[in-house]
Amino acid sequence: MSSLKRIAVLWFCLISAAFAADDYPVIRKALDTVLPGSVPDKIQPAPVPGLYEVTFGPQLFYISEDGKYLVQGHVLDIAGRKDLTEARQGELRKASIDAIGEDNMLIFAAAKPKHTVTVFTDVDCGYCRKLHNEIKQTNALGITVRYLFFPRSGPNTESYYKAVSVWCSENRQQALTDAKAGKELPKKTCANPIDKHMELVHAFGLQGTPAIILEDGRMVPGYMPAKQIQAALEGKMEP
Repeated sequence: MSSLKRIAVLWFCLISAAFAADDYPVIRKALDTVLPGSVPDKIQPAPVPGLYEVTFGPQLFYISEDGKYLVQGHVLDIAGRKDLTEARQGELRKASIDAIGEDNMLIFAAAKPKHTVTVFTDVDCGYCRKLHNEIKQTNALGITVRYLFFPRSGPNTESYYKAVSVWCSENRQQALTDAKAGKELPKKTCANPIDKHMELVHAFGLQGTPAIILEDGRMVPGYMPAKQIQAALEGKMEP
């Protein structure tokens, strides 16, 4: 690329950034009224004329183009029979989970992976234990399971410290399996990502466990057998 072209590209980027900073002044003013000092991750036209989509991490709502109305809820495409809001929230969930990184997850990998699900789990949750009892079957179907912790009793509780002990164990997979079988683990502490997991719990608005996040970010609240997880991943059933 010539020097002249490089200068032209740089100038275009600077101009674009300047305009982007001043995009949607009416929307930004409305936001500052209801959420003073807030800085959204993104503002963009919504699928519905007259509405703009505003996102903060995985959270999503809409504001009218005149800045007078804020809408919290789902936009449904009647003709297409599709929940447009859920599809978009799926994208945002996926991005938030990807940002956590697999180094901060407890992973049961399939030998021949075809799909990946992310599961928010509580060591003391009965249905989480039922789901984990099928982990070999799930892996055999080519589904890798990535666990994030959601101790429902909250931070600094017995379930929370069990999650920490699992993470700090030399063999995390075995420690989780033992904990879910009701075995008592040696209490351990170390640097851990449990609080990061909990931040996602609150951002996603999760209420219970297990919560299964499919590859496209769609969420399945509650237990689902391995075969049904496979069917949902392959589009053979709605989650």
